Amino acid sequence: MNPYLIAIIVYACILVAVGFIATKGVKGASDFFVAGRKLGPALLFTTLIAPNIGAGSTVGVAGVGYKFGISAWWWIASSAVGSVILAFIVGPAIWRVAKEYNLYTLGDYLDYRYNRNFRGFISLMMAIGTLAIFAGQLMGIAWILTAVAGTGKTVGILVGSIVVILYFGAGGLLAATFVNSIQIVVKFVGFLLAVPFALHYIGGWEGLTALIGQNIADANKAEAYMSFDGIGITMIIGYFLMLTPSFFISPGLIGKVYGARDVATVRIGTALNALVQFAFAIVPVILGMCAFAAFPNLSQSELALPIVMKEFMPFWASAFALAAIFSAEVSAADAVLYMITTSFTKDLYKTFIKPETSDEELLKMSRIVTVAAGILGISIALLLPNIITALSIFYSLMSVSLTAPLLFGLFSRRPSTKAAFICAIAGVLTTVVLQFGNGGKGIGILNAQSTGIVLTIIIMVFMMVVFPAKKKSIIDK
Repeated sequence: MNPYLIAIIVYACILVAVGFIATKGVKGASDFFVAGRKLGPALLFTTLIAPNIGAGSTVGVAGVGYKFGISAWWWIASSAVGSVILAFIVGPAIWRVAKEYNLYTLGDYLDYRYNRNFRGFISLMMAIGTLAIFAGQLMGIAWILTAVAGTGKTVGILVGSIVVILYFGAGGLLAATFVNSIQIVVKFVGFLLAVPFALHYIGGWEGLTALIGQNIADANKAEAYMSFDGIGITMIIGYFLMLTPSFFISPGLIGKVYGARDVATVRIGTALNALVQFAFAIVPVILGMCAFAAFPNLSQSELALPIVMKEFMPFWASAFALAAIFSAEVSAADAVLYMITTSFTKDLYKTFIKPETSDEELLKMSRIVTVAAGILGISIALLLPNIITALSIFYSLMSVSLTAPLLFGLFSRRPSTKAAFICAIAGVLTTVVLQFGNGGKGIGILNAQSTGIVLTIIIMVFMMVVFPAKKKSIIDK
């Protein structure tokens, strides 16, 4: 058997074992959904940073770096800005309400702030989007296993999904927190090993620059490849408007913030997560550029990172680095399963289908939904073309539908339920029409998603001024 595949399988078994051990602490739905609200700064940090550096931030961004160069940095940097906002503005405010009213999910908050119908609408949107992003994480795992062991996309997707479903389905957020602690160590050690090996392989930074000049005949394009604005202002703005809100309104991240033991933990743990995102942002970009320097004709740009790990490093370092990528994809996948499970069980099943569900029944249903979502995610992963496409579906739907209702509703009593519905629906419809009817182009320098988000903010401000509603908000506390 391929030695790389053996290393990944052994590591996967360790993760599953730790997850099952952690299930002993799961006594009810509170432990499954919000880890009993007992996470300290260190555990909150690990359970946030582990999924935030997932398939998109590793395999996906390395692929973007392979194609466009150093300006791919903006993907993770935009995400980090959102984490800063979560740490100091959104997180502390929404944690207080969650603690006071025993909220488990973002849907619980939307029900509290607006009504159950808006909660249901957003939960359906999230169900579609989160299945797409879960598929993206599985595709990341598949690329790794295909590159190093020749397993093929289907086998890689199945292996990744089985690992995540087993440990998350058993223990939920509590199990994921302990597994994430292992993953984060492996992840950062692996990537710290990869950068010097990759640069050494191509002759350092000077060698990188020289090889890129050879591979890109057009001097202007080569210069753009090495600049922070090479990807274009439209794409950079698009990243900010799509990704920055996603990292302070994400149901998965909000749910993890609920698990903090106090407000200080929210600020410290989430801020540390943001700092690490900023520091890490350049790492996969450099690795993708190194791959382009050495292998400019890869059939798929998202093979860049696995190829670097396999070809540029000795086996011992390579195996560790591949485990790091596997950790990144699996930790992000469990975070997405968390979103899917909480959205369906709490926001749809308990709210609309069976309100009298007991705590024990809710826990059982959560585990069933985890398995069902895993199967659906596998199906979607087999159909979608690449990771960035999968992630863009999720981030676009989430940012367009949630940014204005959550942010304005959190700090003002003026947004009404009608305003929340109108701006969310208008934003989603605008984005879909522009994406499929106008080739993804928006208004001026904005793309489809950016135009949709800006429209939702304009509509919400208009409704707040012209048709204000006196409703519950954080400022009343």
